[in-house]
Amino acid sequence: MGKRIFLFLATNLAIVIMLSIVMTLLGIGGYAGPGGGVDVRALAIFSLLWGMGGAVISLQMSRWIAKRATGVRLVDGRTGRDELDWLHATVARLTQQANLPMPEVGIYESAEVNAFATGPSRSRSLVAVSSGLLRAMRRDEVEGVLAHEVAHIGNGDMVTMTLIQGVINAFVIFFARLIAFGMRSTDSRGSYAMSFVVMIVLEIVLGILGSLITAWFSRQREFRADRGGAIFAGRERMLAALRRLAANRELVETQHQALATLKINGARGWMVFFSTHPPLEARIAALERFQA
Repeated sequence: MGKRIFLFLATNLAIVIMLSIVMTLLGIGGYAGPGGGVDVRALAIFSLLWGMGGAVISLQMSRWIAKRATGVRLVDGRTGRDELDWLHATVARLTQQANLPMPEVGIYESAEVNAFATGPSRSRSLVAVSSGLLRAMRRDEVEGVLAHEVAHIGNGDMVTMTLIQGVINAFVIFFARLIAFGMRSTDSRGSYAMSFVVMIVLEIVLGILGSLITAWFSRQREFRADRGGAIFAGRERMLAALRRLAANRELVETQHQALATLKINGARGWMVFFSTHPPLEARIAALERFQA
């Protein structure tokens, strides 16, 4: 857990430093207009570069971050271990069926029942499973999970979610600064300090509201990936996988929200609105209605 938090914080710090350097070199950053007002055009450019830039850089680093955060060990189909070679061969067959480039395939040591797909593009993707998932599931169920992850890659979900998050980030930065700095009536230190506090509060509030939008889009992509998994592996295998996950939901770690999109399970109750994954019961019901 400590390593994951450190990597998350270090990555975000690196992104902030990188964007700051780029914007300084481009001469972008000041958005104060005449008389202490706000230059809306300069602020819009600033917000777009910060919002989209951070999201795009995170996407480009996503595969590297996931490997380091979870300790993924890549397999190549020639390990001599039947289980791992079967895992690689199954991903290869599913990606060929989906007409996709072969992703990296890996496994990480964890008791949690989980799998994920990540990467900046279809040709630079990663499919990884936990050792706990391989122990808890039959092979036909694992195939359903792998088909779901391959469907994520085929649907371009990583890029789509990055674009959505980037747009949300840009709007949060823009409106928080526009409202906060528009409130300054004098050039006093107190006025500047108050506008800074208001900006921080607005970024938090608007960020929470924005997370509702990104979480909703993320939940829709899960339903779509379930349908894709049913097409690639068969509906019964996909349903069997979801039912097994529901039976082992307590083995999915949910504490580290920085990696929430890599988790299979979803929240229940009112927290579902902030969850990147729908409740497994809802996914099962939707797939039972789907005719592959």
